[in-house]
Amino acid sequence: MTTEEPAAAEENTRPRTRLQSGIRKAKTYTDGTIRYGCFTSSGEPQYLEEALNNKDWKEAMDNEYMALMRNKTWHLVPSRKGINIIDCKWIYKVKRKADGSLDRYKARLVAKGFKQRYGIDYEDTFSSVVKPTTIRIVLSLAISKGWIMRQLDVHNAFLHGFLEEEVYMRQPPGYEDKSSPDYICKLDKALYGLKQAPRAWYSRLSTKLQELGFKSSKADTSLFFYNSGGVIMFILVYVDDIILVSSCHGAVPELLKDLNKDFALKDLGELHYFLGIEVNKIRNGILMTQEKYVNDVLQRVGMKDCKPMTTPLSSSEKLSLHEGSLLGSSDATNYRSVVGALQYLTLTRPDISYSVNKVCQFLHAPTTSHWAAVKRILRYLKLTAKVGLQICKSSSLLVSAFSDADWAGCLDDRRSTGGFAYSWERIWCHGVPESKQQYQGQVLKLNTRQ
Repeated sequence: MTTEEPAAAEENTRPRTRLQSGIRKAKTYTDGTIRYGCFTSSGEPQYLEEALNNKDWKEAMDNEYMALMRNKTWHLVPSRKGINIIDCKWIYKVKRKADGSLDRYKARLVAKGFKQRYGIDYEDTFSSVVKPTTIRIVLSLAISKGWIMRQLDVHNAFLHGFLEEEVYMRQPPGYEDKSSPDYICKLDKALYGLKQAPRAWYSRLSTKLQELGFKSSKADTSLFFYNSGGVIMFILVYVDDIILVSSCHGAVPELLKDLNKDFALKDLGELHYFLGIEVNKIRNGILMTQEKYVNDVLQRVGMKDCKPMTTPLSSSEKLSLHEGSLLGSSDATNYRSVVGALQYLTLTRPDISYSVNKVCQFLHAPTTSHWAAVKRILRYLKLTAKVGLQICKSSSLLVSAFSDADWAGCLDDRRSTGGFAYSWERIWCHGVPESKQQYQGQVLKLNTRQ
């Protein structure tokens, strides 16, 4: 037997996974676990073959692939030893309008960034997004001044960011180059799923806006403002969703024209629906609601037909770390997921801010008592799904704020809790304040700073 025969025999007996053999079987959850993000059953394909055999999804995939090619996201190179090659996959999502009707089918090629190695194909990853407080303040200013508010969307936003590192990826499944099937993609621009993709996109956008005369706010780096020649404009950036506020109608088309030179920008018209928030015009202002989001959360936890409650939290009940039995691993994960969804809802629902803050304090060790408090909040949302945040026109631009605090009110550690009128915050003091008045003074300083 030659020396090559044992190597060949060893290669033939090497274990193969089910996926390598073409066997695919969806994971079945038997412990009641709810997959994160699956708010509604939308009929989205789970496998590549299923999408390729569907006309609508195949068209969406073709559009995404052609956009990548036009953008020159990568070029093919031969594979070599010593480099980190990451995989990619297709993600499918049915986009819906504010009323729940079908908008479009969306297919997106996503890199498996969890296979990247720090210091080799990525370094800095942080990218800021606009704060909810900033959104409310700018919209309030626009309503009071009578300025126009536009909603913009950047098609394939992350693909516009330039990469500083060398990143290699396998060819997209179902779209391999027939002439070079063994080649790999060397990424020239960012791709969804890469760890540095959000930062690369933000860097590219902020550089372009600064070239056009915008300045970044020191209080919120995702807020850009322009003030020149009597024209005032604000741009709020939340990843690829952009809100444009302008005091001059004629400045908007010129700005869009300049941005379209570098980005595939889409003007969605007047502000009406962004980040799951419905914006409806009312007399002397706007009303921001998240009714669809509330219904999705209720559907997700199986409480679509629950009994409504008139208050989100009992005034006499104080939650404690030691009340109730600890939740199991899967139930604790579900608890954290639902509470995270409620946190996002506080953007337009300040009436549940205090209640959500209380249940957030037990994310590390939730119990049955804490879960009962979460269910009460959900029952309250069932009754008040259409309630939202109303912003009306005001003749005064003075900012009014309110604050309050208790003193050693926590049953577990006797720490104090302070709150603002627009958000609640748990204050961790160094030591215990000597009096309630002293602690209220600390909260007042934080309120003024905010």
